[in-house]
This record gives sequence, structure tokens and C-alpha cells, in this order.
Amino acid sequence: MEDIKNQSLQAQLCRQFSISEIELATHDFDEEFVVGRGGFGKVYKGTIKIGDSHVVAAIKRLHSNSSQGAAEFWAEIEMLSKLRHCNLASLIGYCNSRKKMIVVYEYMPQGTLEGCLYKGGPTLSWLQRLSICIGAARGLDYLHTGTGTKNGVIHRDVKSSNILLDENYAAKISDFGLAKVGPINQTNTFVSTGVKRTFGYIDPRYFYTNKLTRKSDVYAFGVVLFEVLCGRPAVCIISTKQDGPFFYKK
Repeated sequence: MEDIKNQSLQAQLCRQFSISEIELATHDFDEEFVVGRGGFGKVYKGTIKIGDSHVVAAIKRLHSNSSQGAAEFWAEIEMLSKLRHCNLASLIGYCNSRKKMIVVYEYMPQGTLEGCLYKGGPTLSWLQRLSICIGAARGLDYLHTGTGTKNGVIHRDVKSSNILLDENYAAKISDFGLAKVGPINQTNTFVSTGVKRTFGYIDPRYFYTNKLTRKSDVYAFGVVLFEVLCGRPAVCIISTKQDGPFFYKK
């Protein structure tokens, strides 16, 4: 049943690349072209041919044992194919040849907000930080107010590593594998779902009730704002007695 659903989606969605096109763009998944990695897999920088043009792209290849499984892979493709906003990451296409799970996005030269804040990326001025936060907020507002979809979208994984930065440091919200369409029955203001989100960004009410609302995204975005203001990650694992809202003590 899942395969039938996926095949029907392919006719509606964005460009489907062959595995040979992906291998050509990444030089056979050469480690030299890796620009990011995590539990999901690796992200490669590659140049891919679209019509008569060659486009620089970010190519995310998911591990077969990735926590982001096939359901989330298809959810992200379907969601991004329907959404268009200057503060959302743009989807170029995907590949599922040979049971691979590969997503192709526009390339973001300045990396992630997390990378700029803590991981040796370019130092951000206060004006740049303000502009990034405003841009991300606009992207989130677009999702929540239902522009482009009937009931709006709850992202469910807002965090600094999912805010990408283009060459001008404009913010683009990314990673829609966990996103949920808002409640269809408008008498309800929540969606009942199991808790899936990154530790440190989880809305306590959502955690205890399994009731997902737009406020859950707003809570997570508030944590991002604290990160930008304080220059400290949402969770710091330390061994000292130092305490505070951004520390998790061993």
C-alpha cells in the first residue's frame, strides 16, 4: 500500500533524478564534497544539470538505518512540493532509485544558524542576527497561517540547525520530515501525535499531553531566539555545578 501511495505521489511532485545523475553531481558520493553530516546521513555539495543549466545543490543522502525513515522522506518531499516562500528552503528534486532516499535542495553557502553560532562559521553581527530571526519568523508565520495549504502546517522540529542561511544570510527554514498539517476540524486547535522533536526544543505541554499545536513551534523558536541572543546552545552537557536554563547537568 505504501509503495502504491509513493508511486502516485511521484506524478504530482517535483523533479525525480536518476541515481546516475546524483552520482555524477556528487562524484560518486566523494567524501571531499561532504558539507554536513548527522544521524540522518550526509549532505553533499554538487552541481546538477536541470534543463540547459547547471545548478549548485545540497544533496542529502539518508542512511538506510536513519531515524528519518521512508515515511518522513516522502512527507518532506510532499510538503516542500506544495510550499513556496522566500524564507523556506526550496526543494529541487529527489531520488529513490535502488531504494536510496536522496533529497536535492538549493545550496545554502553560509550553512546553518547553528554553525554560525557555535561551530566555527562566520561571526554574525547583531544586525545580521536580527535579520535572520525576522526572516525565520516570517517563514514560520507562513506555515502557521495556512498560506499555500488549507489548514496550515506545524513544523515540529524548529531549531537552529534547521535554519539555513543563503549567500546574503537570509534565513530559510528546512527539514520538513516531521511536519504535520494543522487540524482539519477547526473546532480543535491541536493534532494528537506522539512526541518527536529534538531535546531542548520540546514544548513541555506537548511533551506531557501529546497535543501538538502551533504554540509548540513558537516555544521552539523562542529557544532559538535565546540561542541567538546568548550565543549558547539549547543544551550543554557539563560536569560542573553551574546551573541555568541552557544547561543539562550530568
